[in-house]
Amino acid sequence: MTATEQMRDAWATVLREQWRTESVETVWLRPGDWYHPAIDALTEALAAGTSPAAAAYRLGQVRGAAGVGIAETLDDVGVLFRLVGRDPSLEVVRSLCEGWAGALESPVQQTCIDPESGLPTMEYLAVRLGETYGAARKHAHHAFVTHCLVLVDVAAGDVAPWRRMARSAAMGRALTAALAPGHPMAALGGGAFAVLVARDFDLGETVRRMRDQVNAHATALHITDLVRQPPRIWIEPLPETHEAAVDLLTHLRR
Repeated sequence: MTATEQMRDAWATVLREQWRTESVETVWLRPGDWYHPAIDALTEALAAGTSPAAAAYRLGQVRGAAGVGIAETLDDVGVLFRLVGRDPSLEVVRSLCEGWAGALESPVQQTCIDPESGLPTMEYLAVRLGETYGAARKHAHHAFVTHCLVLVDVAAGDVAPWRRMARSAAMGRALTAALAPGHPMAALGGGAFAVLVARDFDLGETVRRMRDQVNAHATALHITDLVRQPPRIWIEPLPETHEAAVDLLTHLRR
């Protein structure tokens, strides 16, 4: 091993330990499970001056498989790049998110997951809407009577890609926390989200929980400057047909 390689490896080791210390003190929730060999691959890529995208993808896979949330995963890698004095590139962030989404053990196909928020895509929600309209017809009801969409818009002007992804991750986490597992929802892009909910006596409480979780996650993850204040959350009636509902989602997409 040459002297240059030795210096590079030594710097990667120092960087890893600085990263561990800073992350555990600021963003990481479970200190005992922070380390994985994928960590070394990322620090070594930075030390060598090579593209860290592949290493970021692998780390995203590891974090997703371990059940680490996308927001915590993004925050952790953000700590590393602050230590080296720059923001992660869009390529690195996208690779990290795609690796994380690819590791999800979910009945939803991986191609139906938005890598930024960890939520299903609009196309998946369109399928769930089709099921809702079909079930309503089967029981001689109308879907627009039994269900509605709750739309969430937290966009607050133009933001850098890295910060936009952090906002999407936080909002995905917030909506997941507010609702029961498997609840039909989707990221529409640009800080907009849609959730299919039953139009029942709990509707008002459901909207309140969503608002509370959006505000709580924005505060906890220090992204209140990226979120519209107050966030726009409103009830959108479903159209009469599934085709019109899909057109509505398409219109809302950003």
